Amino acid sequence: MKHFTQFESTSLAEELIEKAMYYKNTPLASPEKGKGKRLGLIFLNPSLRTRVSTQIAASNLGIESIVLNMDKEGWALEMQDGAVMNKTTVEHIKDAAAVLGSYFDFLAIRAFPSLTNKTEDTDDFTINQFIKYAGLPVVSLESAIRHPLQSLADMVTIRENLSGKKKPKVVLTWAPHIKAIPHAVANSFAEWTLGCNYDLTITHPEGYELDEKFTQGATIEHNQERALADADFVYVKNWSAFHPYGKIIQVNQPWLLTEEKLKNSPEAKVMHCLPVRRNLELSDEILDGPRSLVQQQAKNRIFAAQAVLDKLIS
Repeated sequence: MKHFTQFESTSLAEELIEKAMYYKNTPLASPEKGKGKRLGLIFLNPSLRTRVSTQIAASNLGIESIVLNMDKEGWALEMQDGAVMNKTTVEHIKDAAAVLGSYFDFLAIRAFPSLTNKTEDTDDFTINQFIKYAGLPVVSLESAIRHPLQSLADMVTIRENLSGKKKPKVVLTWAPHIKAIPHAVANSFAEWTLGCNYDLTITHPEGYELDEKFTQGATIEHNQERALADADFVYVKNWSAFHPYGKIIQVNQPWLLTEEKLKNSPEAKVMHCLPVRRNLELSDEILDGPRSLVQQQAKNRIFAAQAVLDKLIS
């Protein structure tokens, strides 16, 4: 594994899930493994769980981590090759990434999409520019189209709650929001769920179809009630439209997940990556009730990151 930016294979996913569960039971099992290694955590966008969990994971392995908030503390970066830099950007990614590559052993990058330039976003342009010029292993802390550390933690959480089922019914359901939200978490969750050979149903209003390269093999159902019937796991997430790109399409019917909507899924567990807008995306009764796995997911972010860093060191 040279970089960790997406789902690569079922066998690698299984290896990382098992390693994450091992570290959850024994987080300080390898406190010297990363001694002398330095991790650069580069944030072009805000973070809470991703930032803290990755720092803790690095610390558990003896890796020194340094955080740089590029959106607040660094120079404005020019990402385009061949650009004439006579406007607002101060430093080219070619120079900045090369410098960071000389300071660190690994880089971890968070770079959200523009939601306006579809080609650049779907090509994961920003994170790939870091990979191109840094010359180091790169971990995605969420890119324009994927959030693999979140999805690995989600797969760990599902594994811990399978209750004997080998192929659970997993439902990814769209939720309302007040602004346009990236597709990364939904894309990545679909990619990992299908890659782990689970039964995936995706339910959303018409017009909110995701990029098909992430959903091939899933059942697409526009009727939320039908989709939720007999679910074992329900993942709640908002995303903006893919066609037209980055837009909000008016939806009149209610999509907020409530206990009433889960009446035909008595055993269903509910997941969300956080942060969540309560009683807009997901109801208090679900979030604070016995179905909720959201805090377990958040804790598992530490051990997902630890498994990935361990693999990169190895």
